[in-house]
Amino acid sequence: MWLDQPRNRNAPLAGLKVVELARVLAGPWAGQILADLGADVIKVESPDGDGTRKWGPPWITREGPDGATRREAAYYHATNRGKRSTVADFKDADDLDRIKSLIGEADVVLENFKTGALAKFGLDYASLSARNPRLVYCSITGFGQTGPRAHEAGYDFVIQAMSGFMALTGEPEGQPMKMGVSVSDLACGLYSVIGIQAALAMRERTGRGQHVDMALLECSVGLLASQATHYLTTGENPPRMGNEHAQVSAYGVFPTTDGEVVLAPANDGLFRRLLSLLGRDDLLGDQRFATNEGRLANRAELDAIIAGETVKWQMAVLLADCAEDGIPAGPINPLDRVFADPQVKAREMQVELGGIPGVRSPFTFSEAELALDRPSPMLGEADDKDG
Repeated sequence: MWLDQPRNRNAPLAGLKVVELARVLAGPWAGQILADLGADVIKVESPDGDGTRKWGPPWITREGPDGATRREAAYYHATNRGKRSTVADFKDADDLDRIKSLIGEADVVLENFKTGALAKFGLDYASLSARNPRLVYCSITGFGQTGPRAHEAGYDFVIQAMSGFMALTGEPEGQPMKMGVSVSDLACGLYSVIGIQAALAMRERTGRGQHVDMALLECSVGLLASQATHYLTTGENPPRMGNEHAQVSAYGVFPTTDGEVVLAPANDGLFRRLLSLLGRDDLLGDQRFATNEGRLANRAELDAIIAGETVKWQMAVLLADCAEDGIPAGPINPLDRVFADPQVKAREMQVELGGIPGVRSPFTFSEAELALDRPSPMLGEADDKDG
């Protein structure tokens, strides 16, 4: 059977059997992380395939098992590495029985259909757990399985707006902004992996699986962190602050002769080191800037002083001297410089499988390794290979 094909035996989740009934981003992102960790993930797709296969450009072309060239969107390959694909039409009785048989041997089902949509096919948790009580079944939806919005579809952009992310992102006088990646989808995928692994650990104690109910909105609200406690403590909405930090100064983007850098001297000692590095020892005794509270109260004046000094420096020289003095600082990198960064290269974050480039899951283990042995599957690839 498809789920009897072990992968890298030294991967942390080697032997784990996962059936993915998911498409687009949050669910496939969770599935790819599980696959990188060594799980055998079978992606079940409709005859039309995951819609992101067509979300190009850019496109990636490769030769299929029939010798024909196939074109798929790079977007699809960003979230489906390490899996195999089988095609099923749930309205077809034979296909449905085949998928139920597959799930009967699985440890995990990962799905992101609208709440209740799979029940009519008998692919809901209640139906499947009756046959496989050890099954861990993770549902990813916009708003969860309960509550007044449970049956509404969830989309990343909408969730970023509803969760508070956009109200906190952007310049104070500008328009609220979404983040540059689909952070609500991605965060839900990450939290889903944590939930699945927690349920698997609990299964070791109880012998039973369970339903893991994940919602994009909750995962995004859960990331509000200190901004949430700001509101819950004061009753006030935190403002948008652009690149400034609500609780720390000096902390921001500053000019150099050939570009902008981020400086983050987040305590008194680091701030004093920065003043000395910039040749402003005359300010070390200035009570306006002696404490973080004082620096916050005089943020505009302080930022202007620092900017007036950093603009005299070449970026590389300033960053090198900051690194030597232990002052947190970094360049604002576009992606070409990200993947050329010596640290990113040393940690081997960029991978290539079957000629398809990608970014590995960021885990490094002392006693295990990732299972980076399969590119994203072609549509129905498991059917082609395994019958």
